[in-house]
Amino acid sequence: MSVDLQALYPKLIHLMLDTVFVVDAGHRILFVSDACESLLGYRADELVGTLITRYMHPEDLAATQDSIKRVMNGQPHLDFRNRYLHKSGSVVHVLWSARWSEEDQVRIGVARNVTALVQAEDDLRFLAHHDPLTKLTNRSLFYDRLASAISAAKRYRTRFALLFLDVNDFKRINDVHGHAAGDAVLCEIARRLKECVRETDTVARMGGDEFTVLLTDIHSKETAIEKAAQLLDALVTNEESGTPSIGMPSCSVGVAIYPEDGKSADALLHYADVNMYRMKRQRGRSSSAMLKR
Repeated sequence: MSVDLQALYPKLIHLMLDTVFVVDAGHRILFVSDACESLLGYRADELVGTLITRYMHPEDLAATQDSIKRVMNGQPHLDFRNRYLHKSGSVVHVLWSARWSEEDQVRIGVARNVTALVQAEDDLRFLAHHDPLTKLTNRSLFYDRLASAISAAKRYRTRFALLFLDVNDFKRINDVHGHAAGDAVLCEIARRLKECVRETDTVARMGGDEFTVLLTDIHSKETAIEKAAQLLDALVTNEESGTPSIGMPSCSVGVAIYPEDGKSADALLHYADVNMYRMKRQRGRSSSAMLKR
């Protein structure tokens, strides 16, 4: 029994999980396999005859057109990624394998939905640079930001401040209320710190109950001390939070200014750390008084 492979090919194409497109030189869709509906939300008959550029994410249009030119010049593109707009309005990340058929004057492309993969990659990148509990910048990324701040300050002869914060009596919270309650307190502290700084500043969790804040473009030590006092006040204010049964613990903070208090990352962190412990020993005085040298 012989099999008519030519008649079988269209059926095989429509069984593919990836979507097959055939597009002419003017970007008009001549053919698309049935998998297009799961990819973009449109049926094949809705797409055929329309311009494929109509469905591309506007921000990716220029890069996609550059890729199309390369393909039409005889350079197959086997790993091009771009974004398309789903019929629902959501964004779809697509991995393409495409080539130009000179004989037929059409571009043949196979599109794979890699949205889940892109999201997983984004999540991994986020986890590599952020604290999994508080979602703040982690120690590794903070050191990178601090190094960049030092380089910029050296180049432009500017100043910045480094704050080192530690939660007072945090061990007691874990011992009395449990670690879940302690985690809730840390998350609340992180939220309040983030709300008190600018987008250009960096708040990081260094580990345990220790936090750092990098304040860019600080013009005087007095400005940094005022900001540190503001942060301390925000942390203990009686606002509704996720820790109503515990309340918010006080914190101690040390302030270091570049370049007066250190010209390297280690020197600045050491200076701020020493001043933070000095503040712990002086608890009971006002925040502003303890922060002043």
